[in-house]
Amino acid sequence: MIAGRRPVPAAHPRPGICRYGRRVRIAIALFDGAEELDFAGPWEVLGFWARELADQKGEVVAVGPSTEPVTAAKGLRLLPEKTLHDVGPVDVLVMPGGRGTRALIAPDDPLHVGLRALAEGGTLMTSVCTGSLVYAAAGLLRERPATTHWAALDELAALDPSIRIRPDARFVDDGDVVTAAGVSAGIDMALHLVARLDSDDAARRVKREIQYDPQPPV
Repeated sequence: MIAGRRPVPAAHPRPGICRYGRRVRIAIALFDGAEELDFAGPWEVLGFWARELADQKGEVVAVGPSTEPVTAAKGLRLLPEKTLHDVGPVDVLVMPGGRGTRALIAPDDPLHVGLRALAEGGTLMTSVCTGSLVYAAAGLLRERPATTHWAALDELAALDPSIRIRPDARFVDDGDVVTAAGVSAGIDMALHLVARLDSDDAARRVKREIQYDPQPPV
């Protein structure tokens, strides 16, 4: 973890009791061209925590540009439940990456207004892979440390030269913004979020229950 300008909230000492003391709404963005594991990995981690460990104080919802189906990068069809306009208060937003992010980084894209409003309202803004490019385009990573997929590091730097690129970080926690490296790194970041929302013990329990113990063959 990389310390940020804002302190990371202390994990709650009791597993299964989220630190908010109320229902936590976690929104995971979906859009055409989103990389499947970028959103499915965090969904598995955060969804398991919300349903099994958070005493029903957690909720994970899928948000999209509309409630019409979207097609992910490798062809998976998905149906968002809500849009950012009608989802209500959001405590945590997860922005996945994928080829579809290139359509969301144009200057003055309408999505950027909504992202800035969430950030200004206190939402914990998190991204996986090239989801950080969207945050950079919206101005949310200015003068912050951040990371992205290794193949998009130069692109991230070009979007905002003030970003302090962390090329070797699995994820970067800068307090109110957390960015993760590519694809599977979103699982690591999501486990870190469980620790922030709940406790280290809760994160370990989720990791064990989903049997996440990466041992790459190469």
